Amino acid sequence: MRTMMLGSRMSRHRSSAIRIVWREGDATVALALPGSEVQLMLDSHDPDAQMGPLFVVDSVEAFHASRPDGLVVIEAPGEIPGGFMATYQDPGGAILYVMDQATDSATS
Repeated sequence: MRTMMLGSRMSRHRSSAIRIVWREGDATVALALPGSEVQLMLDSHDPDAQMGPLFVVDSVEAFHASRPDGLVVIEAPGEIPGGFMATYQDPGGAILYVMDQATDSATS
């Protein structure tokens, strides 16, 4: 699915078993997967961004300082609403996103 159409596509899923956990405007949404604690986040801020898993950690700075040697820094830790985020590439070429919610008053 093209991420540029996220808003219109999400309106179709409101009655399905997939539950919206949270959203940030019309560009980002997290979905609860039935029978699982896993959440799927869809983001359309950058339609050219590569797909990859997003890992939520206590501190992006701490993760960045102790990251495995094989992870190549694509985007160094930077501030996002509610916390920090960094982007890495693993040895196989997969893109990994790591974020925290360190400055989000609702989680602090």
